[in-house]
Amino acid sequence: MPKQFRRVVTGHNAEGKSCVLFDGIANNVRIPPDEPKVAMTDFWYSDECPAANAGNADAADRPIVLQTPANGSILRIVELPPDSERSFSNLKGIDGGALQKGQRHPGFHKTKTLDYIVVLEGEIHCLLDQGEVVLKEGDVLIQRGTNHAWSNRSNKRCLLLGVMLDAKPL
Repeated sequence: MPKQFRRVVTGHNAEGKSCVLFDGIANNVRIPPDEPKVAMTDFWYSDECPAANAGNADAADRPIVLQTPANGSILRIVELPPDSERSFSNLKGIDGGALQKGQRHPGFHKTKTLDYIVVLEGEIHCLLDQGEVVLKEGDVLIQRGTNHAWSNRSNKRCLLLGVMLDAKPL
């Protein structure tokens, strides 16, 4: 069972006054069928930059995908169990993306996003084409469209908060 997160979204009422639009457990969660201990919770999407603050629709009410909308962003938490508890049997990304066979870790993939990643809980190894770095609770990684993989070599889950921004490809 993935960790549940409270999500509070503010907006404006009919009189233009600030108010709470949504307050409850974030319910846009994806658990891959072959990886029941991996979870992605999406809190918000923007479809443009600068983002639009008009309207009261729930921008997270959509299918979870790996790539941001063109010129948009995604706010997401990813829950990763220890590698020893993962099957890595499905070498397809969340939306059929390009996981790369033959790499030193089965989760190697590349997106064209600029990602601001914060480790909320646990620790994780970020593997790159050349080298790797260990990130611990409170550490921040700026991932700039690189080929990478996440490896949890501990015996506890890791929670990563990511703000993913559309970026120009290299």
